[in-house]
Amino acid sequence: MNRLDVSAERTARATPEVVWALVSDATRHPEWGPWRAAEYRRPGDTSPRGPGAVQWLQSSRRYFLRYPVSVEKILEVEEGRLLAYTVVGGIPVRNYRAEVTLTPTGDGTQIRWASSWDATTRGRLVWRSQRTLYPQIVEALAAAAERLDSQTAAAP
Repeated sequence: MNRLDVSAERTARATPEVVWALVSDATRHPEWGPWRAAEYRRPGDTSPRGPGAVQWLQSSRRYFLRYPVSVEKILEVEEGRLLAYTVVGGIPVRNYRAEVTLTPTGDGTQIRWASSWDATTRGRLVWRSQRTLYPQIVEALAAAAERLDSQTAAAP
């Protein structure tokens, strides 16, 4: 089956540790992204937010009123560098895989958020919104990380 892809990238003027703290903890996503609430349904197999953890995020966007909650399972974690997950409920997609990759740069952290899923009829509808939403999410994450990094640097 054909696949649909969405991705967005931005360099944040913040350390990878600061960006990682925001992106690796789903309960912090409402601080910076288009979610009004987020929690963990179950911890990971070897760590609370590691592989096997199941998280849910409630959208604050009108488009997702039909599917207001996304349930995601963490697939892979490389501390400070990679977070991979799949959607297991809420959003009507099949074989979804997303990866958030952080790469240190000379002046901060390159953020890349990319996903793909099967090109079903409903999957195409999701693709239409995600191709607009992903750049907004990455921009919001970078901005939040920059604010947090500057606050951390200014602290005594």
